[in-house]
Amino acid sequence: MSTAQEIRATLEPVLAPLGLVVEDVSVSPAGKRRLVRVLVDADIAGLDAADTTSAVPPLSLDAVAEATRAVSDELDASDVMGQAPYVLEVSSPGVGRPLASRDQLRRQVGRLVEVVHQDGTDTGRLTEVGTDSLTLEVQATKKTPAHHVTLDLDTVQRGTVQVEFTRAGTTNDAAVDDAGDDTSDDAHDDTHDPDETSALEGDH
Repeated sequence: MSTAQEIRATLEPVLAPLGLVVEDVSVSPAGKRRLVRVLVDADIAGLDAADTTSAVPPLSLDAVAEATRAVSDELDASDVMGQAPYVLEVSSPGVGRPLASRDQLRRQVGRLVEVVHQDGTDTGRLTEVGTDSLTLEVQATKKTPAHHVTLDLDTVQRGTVQVEFTRAGTTNDAAVDDAGDDTSDDAHDDTHDPDETSALEGDH
């Protein structure tokens, strides 16, 4: 088992009570230290299976900060990182991250999403993600009227959220809040995607 896999197995039971799941873990060298990146997102396992259309709120700064504290405490208490120093970064997924699983797509209902599937590519507002299929609301163009596209999940290769400065159904204040300004105890990084919420900690 790799270090990243061991970290994931260590953190999953710690984050579950916070309503979070581990989406990805990576460990990379950073000089004499290692950079540990933990990607977390909302756990939607408890969502009613019949609910295929409600929006899942993105993670707030407070939620990511709480996750960062829990992850930091658990890694310090365990021996999974060994003796070498490391820097910890905990974040929520940014817009550019490919959506491959049903849960990843389900969290994006209400968003403008480009979906690559076996028959081509469609871009539209994701209105529904069921057990076996998803539905996009595609805007009208000069050549085609507005229409809906329904795709079997088995045919979907990946989806990608498209950046919107003002999202449909939100006020300007909500759009600003959802942009997810990065927060950090020891450093600040302005290079993240607008929807990514991240917390960076110093040496451990």
